Amino acid sequence: MSETAPPPRTPSPPPARPGTISRERLVLLYMVMLTTAAGNTAMQSVMPSIGTSLGVADVWISLAYSWSAVLWVATAPFWARRSDRRGRKTMMALGMVGFISSFALCGILLWLGLNGYLTAFLTLALFALARGLYGGFGSAAPPAVQAYIASRTDRSQRTNALSLIASSFGLGTVIGPALAPLLIFPGAGLTGPFLIFALFGLATLVALRLRLPNDNPAFETRSGVVPAPYGTGTSANGAGRAEDEDEQQAAEDIPDLKWTDRRLRPWLVAGLLGGHAQAMALGIAGFLVLDRLGLRATPDEGAGPIGLVLMAGAIATLLAQWGLIPTFKLGPRAATLWGMALAIVGILMFGWAESLHPIALGFAIASLGFGLFRPGFTAGASLAVRRSEQGQVSGIVASINGAAYVVAPALGVWIYGHSDHAAFIIVASLCAIVAVLGWRGLQADADLTGETGAT
Repeated sequence: MSETAPPPRTPSPPPARPGTISRERLVLLYMVMLTTAAGNTAMQSVMPSIGTSLGVADVWISLAYSWSAVLWVATAPFWARRSDRRGRKTMMALGMVGFISSFALCGILLWLGLNGYLTAFLTLALFALARGLYGGFGSAAPPAVQAYIASRTDRSQRTNALSLIASSFGLGTVIGPALAPLLIFPGAGLTGPFLIFALFGLATLVALRLRLPNDNPAFETRSGVVPAPYGTGTSANGAGRAEDEDEQQAAEDIPDLKWTDRRLRPWLVAGLLGGHAQAMALGIAGFLVLDRLGLRATPDEGAGPIGLVLMAGAIATLLAQWGLIPTFKLGPRAATLWGMALAIVGILMFGWAESLHPIALGFAIASLGFGLFRPGFTAGASLAVRRSEQGQVSGIVASINGAAYVVAPALGVWIYGHSDHAAFIIVASLCAIVAVLGWRGLQADADLTGETGAT
């Protein structure tokens, strides 16, 4: 028996039977996701005011994000596969370095522009390039976090662990807008959130390097996308499927998963269209608050109301993922369809509101819908394929999520600049299309979860 034991460096049981993950490691992984989510939503809280202060058209602020989104789409599948071969800790660290360097450079460049050292055009051009560091390298962290957990937890633990990590993004979207107005301080001004979150990221990176053990996986982890907390007994990474043999299969023996795979196609179409609707709404939100509250002349005062609206949306998203999905035991298809229905109601209310409270309420209802839709689409795509294909599907889903932010925010802001009501009608129409196509084409929840061979 000892002759067939693993090498001395890896005295653990065979990797197909991972155990549990310690609380300390979970906290570190949680902080990686939380820091990036909070930083990005804090940035969204201040960028409309920064753009107004620079005197540039709203659409150029949205376009400045597009290059980062393109890089995210292109690199996410690459990092998802590389984390299987080079180690999760290395890829997480790379992702955090991308986040830190991007935020620090963005903050410095925007400060130079706001203080007249750079022209508005040059400021935005350099901002877009610096933001690309996050798109190109920041996308390494999420697949690595998911793979780390999948390789070190058994089936009874994996769903809870991945659900916990999934909630970090939602919590980050609450913390970011809440902190953003508090991080605007003399000297840094509106760029304060960038600089402070770069420091938060640095602290997270140091803790990650010092406290998370090095990992040289002895097998190719089937890293799954972060699941929604469905009450079906099945995690979104297919942990309940009776496919143990896939865990022993070498990565090079697994065929490439095509984007056109008929099992995935309906879910990817839903994710792409619904993601564009959400991205357009998020892109418009800050500018709508400035316009409806008459804050264009005093953009420094806009960060607070914008943060309040985004925070209301984030809390609603958490309510959907922590409350509605587990309470009503919604499966992927049900969550997707109900989410789109709620999003339509919220978007129409949001688009026609004229004061802060109705704006926040409408955005919260829309976010509640998107909070159901997003994990529904993610889990549906994951459950539609085999366990051995989870690493690939996580990269595809990450690319779909990133693709929504390539043109949708800028296009939404451009349309909003010509007709604010038309922009929201288009967003609501995209949600309606997803609902109709989903009703006809998405696999039933009973079929998705009924294939499990274990409880």
